[in-house]
Amino acid sequence: MGISSSHTENGIIEITIDYPPVNAVPVRGWFELAEAVTGAGRDPRARVVVLRAGNRGFCAGVDLKEIQRSPGFEALIGANRGCAKAFAAVYDCEVPVVVAVHGFCLGGGVGLVGNSDIVVASDDATFGLPEVDRGALGAATHLARLVPQHLMRTLFYTARTVSAHTLHHHGSVYEVVPRERLDDAAREIAGDVARKDPAVIRAAKEAINGIDPQRVHQSYRFEQGFTFELNLTGVPDHARQAFLDGNHARQANDG
Repeated sequence: MGISSSHTENGIIEITIDYPPVNAVPVRGWFELAEAVTGAGRDPRARVVVLRAGNRGFCAGVDLKEIQRSPGFEALIGANRGCAKAFAAVYDCEVPVVVAVHGFCLGGGVGLVGNSDIVVASDDATFGLPEVDRGALGAATHLARLVPQHLMRTLFYTARTVSAHTLHHHGSVYEVVPRERLDDAAREIAGDVARKDPAVIRAAKEAINGIDPQRVHQSYRFEQGFTFELNLTGVPDHARQAFLDGNHARQANDG
């Protein structure tokens, strides 16, 4: 359980997120993910990184239980900084990052996907930011890289989700495949990248980031400032607890 990495002979490094059951990532996990992605990019053998996940969905965002049971703002600040580190690591990785998304991709998951280079998704994948319902802000920066401006605003204000097919229509998801084909599809496109000259690909990654019109690091940290400001009011604490209580009630009914 946690963040793991594996190497293949053709220069592909696979990094897996594994926090059962829904991949709600704790503070430490975000920092470990950042270290894994950064380390993979610096590995001279690496030509491309595949970011994938186990369990029921790609990522449910931050671990709200950890934040709720931690006194003061220590866990909140840790989650803010950890997410910023992980998202930045994906964006700044010295080689392209292919992300394979299944099930739900929420909150911090959108941050990872929005900063990646190539997105492959299963046909059951959905994407969304429930932040407003949790009394928080953040990752609109990254959602704006996946959908047009007005759709981003609608999704952000309403906390609704969109399907992988919708993102494929807008061009941000490269391919939508059946769930059982997801890993193979991600490895296939990663293999195409890995067969290119590694020096050229590394230069291409740096060049593309250099012409990016959106300053993702700065804009995301700007958003996070409002999250912390809202937490000073106490409103998000009640919103998070209501969500956790609702989940607990649903699980009890399902049992």
